[in-house]
Amino acid sequence: MPAAPKVIVTRKLPDPVEARLGELFDVELNRSDAPLSAAKLADAVARADILVPTLGDQINTNLLARAGERLRLIANYGAGVDHIDVETARQRGILVTNTPGVLTEDTADMTMALILAVPRRLVEGVHLIESGAWEGWSPTAMLGHRVAGKRLGIVGMGRIGQAVARRAAAFGLDIHYHDRRRLHADIEDRLGARYWESLDQMLARMDVVSIHCPSTPATFHLLSARRLKLMKPSAYIVNTARGDIVDQNALARMLEAGELSGAGLDVYEHGPDISDRLRAARNVVLMPHMSSATHEGRIETGEKVIINIKTFVDGHTPPDRVIPAML
Repeated sequence: MPAAPKVIVTRKLPDPVEARLGELFDVELNRSDAPLSAAKLADAVARADILVPTLGDQINTNLLARAGERLRLIANYGAGVDHIDVETARQRGILVTNTPGVLTEDTADMTMALILAVPRRLVEGVHLIESGAWEGWSPTAMLGHRVAGKRLGIVGMGRIGQAVARRAAAFGLDIHYHDRRRLHADIEDRLGARYWESLDQMLARMDVVSIHCPSTPATFHLLSARRLKLMKPSAYIVNTARGDIVDQNALARMLEAGELSGAGLDVYEHGPDISDRLRAARNVVLMPHMSSATHEGRIETGEKVIINIKTFVDGHTPPDRVIPAML
């Protein structure tokens, strides 16, 4: 590794992060903030000592096969690494790091906002005002549903799931959860959360379901058409995790048919290519993948990237190394 390693960043990062990278390393930045083309990304992995990709960069087997001998670290800007073939990277002697724990509170805040916005028809109300169609208060106008006293089922009770549980309890929701590992009894007691070993049984009994598990082969379409049909027609679903955890086509069909009462989505199975059915639905709140979009969170993410790179360059194991067996 050269004294000033070549660090290539694939997207525009916050100014303080880019400035610090420039002070420490020989850094090549993406000033345009446009995603790198496949050819430019391949060129980057061929020239870089350290690559700093983001969620939109597909670091797959084919791309890694074109990596130069110099590339020894992929310091991902973000916690999720489902866009990186971590096992192939390991086989090629390339370490992968991520930035866990930074965006927990931001994502939990947005999740809670969606849990409130969908049953209370918040976006519909905004559109009513913007259209000029509102004619004043009426006892039966824009009626939604109270969230206090309803059952919230959390799918995936890691950092974000627990942060959502704390917020939801303050709004009077009854907390339930499913995870591949049950929490310690002390944590369950503190959160007031009931564990369900069977995801199917939990889904059938919840008023609101919120998704907080990672995207892995095991969680692809975890909420399949079959599982979505287990939910009550009066139920709502919120997803701020990864789009492919939910069968988006099945969800759109059920919302259109009135088999679910609504959905709040910040992530989508095919990125910005959102189905026309979802776009047209009145009972859906669609957000542009902005759950983690705070100034504070983006800068803290960059600071973690810098720590991982600096630790690696200094000859030590980065604190946020991703190990394939852990995924």
